[in-house]
Amino acid sequence: MKAVTMSDVAKKANVSKSTVSQYINKRYEFMGADTKDRIREAIEELNYKPNVVARSLKQKKTSTVGVIVANILHSFSTQVIRAIEDECNRSNLSVIVCNADDDPQKERNYIEMLRAKQVDGLIIFPTAGNAELYKEMVNENYPLVFVDRIIKDSGVSTILLDNEKASEMLVEHLYEKKYKRLAFITSSLEMKITPRIERLNGFIKGLEKFSLPVIDGFYVGVRMGNVQDVLEVMFSQPERPDALICGNDLTLLETLKFINKKGWNIPTEIALASIDEVPYSEIFQPPLTIVAQPAFAIGTNAANLLLEKIDGVGESIKEIMLYSPELIVRKST
Repeated sequence: MKAVTMSDVAKKANVSKSTVSQYINKRYEFMGADTKDRIREAIEELNYKPNVVARSLKQKKTSTVGVIVANILHSFSTQVIRAIEDECNRSNLSVIVCNADDDPQKERNYIEMLRAKQVDGLIIFPTAGNAELYKEMVNENYPLVFVDRIIKDSGVSTILLDNEKASEMLVEHLYEKKYKRLAFITSSLEMKITPRIERLNGFIKGLEKFSLPVIDGFYVGVRMGNVQDVLEVMFSQPERPDALICGNDLTLLETLKFINKKGWNIPTEIALASIDEVPYSEIFQPPLTIVAQPAFAIGTNAANLLLEKIDGVGESIKEIMLYSPELIVRKST
């Protein structure tokens, strides 16, 4: 069966081919209602499907962007992705989401695959393992935005939480609640991932600010599979912590498993707080004290910034944008 063309639609609707093209591309501000109705009816009757590939080649855009997330299991990541998708949908852009698993090689493969598919731009939660590739894209003026992680000297616009402030806020809160032996646990520090390093630094700065003891073994970065073993060692000390801060949602989940296994009461036997809001924080008993980051605002801003770069408006925007954390005090502290 011969494929229906734009010319067929134009003939059926008794309009020019260029008018059909304007309708398909939603440029019909000055098009009469009768003309729009005829074109719509012709498209439906003929079952016309626009040639997306041909249109992309002509416009030199695919109306598609890529998002490469470091670890899609984080609640923050899924919230940011949702906000990006919402904002892109408002601009009639499709979103392809890829999960790099904090693996630089996997991230590189996804970057190359998405660029081969000619996506109009990329939003990346970078692994920090592809610095040269990032620089190549910057030198090409390829539309690129980083979220959550800073890559030093990359020249890429980056949006993230003020992570040091987030930890300092929790230390100050626990200090005001009269806790004296504070501990901090987060994911592995091996890859020097920005939020993990900054949150740990903020924790230590907070201790020093309020003259609380900085105790060896009371602040650690650890792989997820080893969290409970490390906590076992930490809480076997003669003077164990009386309050614990988790650096992210995944560490929090492992910590709750450990506390449940021990049968400890929160906050009587151990006060608990975490960075990153989680869906169960309000319904957990007791409800959890959290420092939340504005994930939807970050995702929305990242999408808008990328769209500006794609349109050439934000081509020269190269800066680090920090969002303020929000302390949500509940009964776990």
